[in-house]
Amino acid sequence: MRVIFLKGKQRELIEEFKKKNNITIKKLAEILKIKEGKLRAYFYETANISEEVYNKLDQRRTYEKYIKERKEEGWGRKKGGALSQGKTKKIRLPKDSEGLAELYGIMLGDGNLTKIKDYKVGTYMIRIVGDSRLDKKYLDEYVKPLIEKLFKIRVRIGKFKDKQAMFLEVHSRKLVDFLESKGFKPGNKIKNKLGIPPWIKNDASFLRECIRGLYDTDGSVYKLTNQNSYQINFCNYNPKLLHDVRDSLISLGILPSRVTKGKEFNITKKSELRKFLKGVGFNNSRHLNKVKMWKIAPSSSGQIQI
Repeated sequence: MRVIFLKGKQRELIEEFKKKNNITIKKLAEILKIKEGKLRAYFYETANISEEVYNKLDQRRTYEKYIKERKEEGWGRKKGGALSQGKTKKIRLPKDSEGLAELYGIMLGDGNLTKIKDYKVGTYMIRIVGDSRLDKKYLDEYVKPLIEKLFKIRVRIGKFKDKQAMFLEVHSRKLVDFLESKGFKPGNKIKNKLGIPPWIKNDASFLRECIRGLYDTDGSVYKLTNQNSYQINFCNYNPKLLHDVRDSLISLGILPSRVTKGKEFNITKKSELRKFLKGVGFNNSRHLNKVKMWKIAPSSSGQIQI
């Protein structure tokens, strides 16, 4: 049996239980004896909570008043028929391109795939998260149109409650399956050792776009304290991706520093900064605005150079 709540109340119930018991989503999943991915689907309300889980979370029936109805397992299939395609969205599956490579880089930085098939109502979702103060323009005016142009699909914009974070979200099994076929595995990117796939590495123009997407999300730019010099930093806790990005820069003729602290490296020499800004650059205004403060002007080709 599935429990159908008023919008927002299912998430509120889970959040309240977590706070009351001071536990993480992972620990709560263990207590409920369900997979973490399934619990996250319940939390983000992309799937209706089961009666069994509800009984464990709300033993005092505090949230009973917020339940609209209860439905039998598989009610969506029964309504649509055994051969129904349900809510499977028709999307365009693009060929390999610079735009697709850039989106792949953005996903490697701030995105993830959710693919849950272990119960009747599956959850297939991509999500890209950013700072609602600093990345709003980039996500809303650049990344959202990029996804919509590539796949001809609607992208939802949302904001996390009580957090200075926003997200872009698309629910589509075909989109998740497509990105998985291009090398992006669902779930934890570090555990899955996600890196830059061969179809991008083997094409210099694709590689530049992918690197730009990664730097727009996981990169930072700043002026060194009390020095007339600057740095472009890349930080990521995935060793596979970290070394892929560094090796890719070298293959593009840009020499970064060695990896430090096991999670980051820099571009500091002016000659290398010029190469990066001319050959890769940024699309995220969060970084572009800082670069302008360095008194760096765009060239006639539109690229930024020192």
